[in-house]
Amino acid sequence: MYRIDLNCDVGESFGAYQLGADLEILPLVTSANIACGFHAGDPAVMRRTVRAALDNHVAVGAHPGLPDLAGFGRREMAITPQEAYDLTIYQIGALYGVVTSEGGRMRHVKPHGALYNMAAKNAKLAEAIAEAVKRFDPALVLFGSSGSELVLAGKRLGIPTASEAFADRTYQPDGSLTPRSEPDALMVDADRAVDQAVRMVKEGMVRSLQGTDVSIRADTICIHGDGPHALQFARRIRQGLEAEGVTIAAL
Repeated sequence: MYRIDLNCDVGESFGAYQLGADLEILPLVTSANIACGFHAGDPAVMRRTVRAALDNHVAVGAHPGLPDLAGFGRREMAITPQEAYDLTIYQIGALYGVVTSEGGRMRHVKPHGALYNMAAKNAKLAEAIAEAVKRFDPALVLFGSSGSELVLAGKRLGIPTASEAFADRTYQPDGSLTPRSEPDALMVDADRAVDQAVRMVKEGMVRSLQGTDVSIRADTICIHGDGPHALQFARRIRQGLEAEGVTIAAL
């Protein structure tokens, strides 16, 4: 029996700026990674998004990012491991307060954007983030890309981890995501994304841009919520997985 969690990055509006189709996407996923105010989001957006996730019985997680609203947290910053620890603790704590006040429970932590990608390769940054999660609540699940330093750090520290794969991103032969700055980093064909998601779940494989098969572990699959076709992709991917007999459920 095949089973997978579908997660989506949500709560990324800010002030007067609206981003994503959160209310439409939340019923289609099982885990929500909610921005905590550094790369996106604000207190009101956090509260509304948490409430919507809980109303849809979606597992709530913190989505801490670099302090870079202008760059949406996708630009690398030369932070130290201590700074990575501090900004992770701060953002988890902020969302925890909102979730608790709404009568919910936080389930996981998934770093955002450049912080996620930096921690995937930098063992010291990964260790700092994993340590922050462990000290805050060792029951929280740490999300990281399959085979990344982030997942390895979580395992070393004895906290639960989830290896994440991406339905709407392309991969390189080493198992890393194609950088967003390069062509074809993001999929625009929903059928292609569905095929990739099904293969990752049922075969544990993904086809790289260069045409080679790469082994991958998928405990949870991310569907990005900020693209122009996000809602269409979310519907098609869920339908495609269910049609293949895959159970969609939170971790």
